[in-house]
Amino acid sequence: IMNTFGLIQIGLILSSTTIISSLQCNHLPLQQRKVIENSLRLLDKMGKEFPQQCLREKMSFRFPTQVLQPRQKETVGVAIEEIFQHIFYIFSKNLTLASWDRTVLDQFQNTIYLQIEQLEACVIEKHTQHCWSKEVSRLKLKKYFQKIDCFLKDKQHDLCSWEISRAEMRRCLQLIDKVTRKL
Repeated sequence: IMNTFGLIQIGLILSSTTIISSLQCNHLPLQQRKVIENSLRLLDKMGKEFPQQCLREKMSFRFPTQVLQPRQKETVGVAIEEIFQHIFYIFSKNLTLASWDRTVLDQFQNTIYLQIEQLEACVIEKHTQHCWSKEVSRLKLKKYFQKIDCFLKDKQHDLCSWEISRAEMRRCLQLIDKVTRKL
């Protein structure tokens, strides 16, 4: 009798956890908008205005906007998660020459990391259901972020390369914001 009761309790706990996480996932677009607003605010706050001497170095990375325009919400969710992972990766290394407020930078990194965790919890089916368009999107995003990464390396992670990358991440987050408002 005890084993059956124990199994029933475990079953109830698992089903209530699923219900709670699915409720969180239902509110994900709203939560993402708040996270993105906060991330944009932190991006602005961590550095000063765009340095004039960097204007001539501007670079066009060409964000693959089509990755945020598929028919299925899940595919958009996977793409957004991927974008956040790349942003986190880029802002996690060789920041010595970026003259940014470290506390705000840490807050930005934490915000991005928590969003990745939230998205991973909500986009579980991405592991079980690989479709071609998701892989194509993933490759396009990887190529886009590799351009940024290579740009930073080529410029030896100097001040201007970081400022240009920060401006690009701002544009990236604004695109995600635009998409999540439509979801």
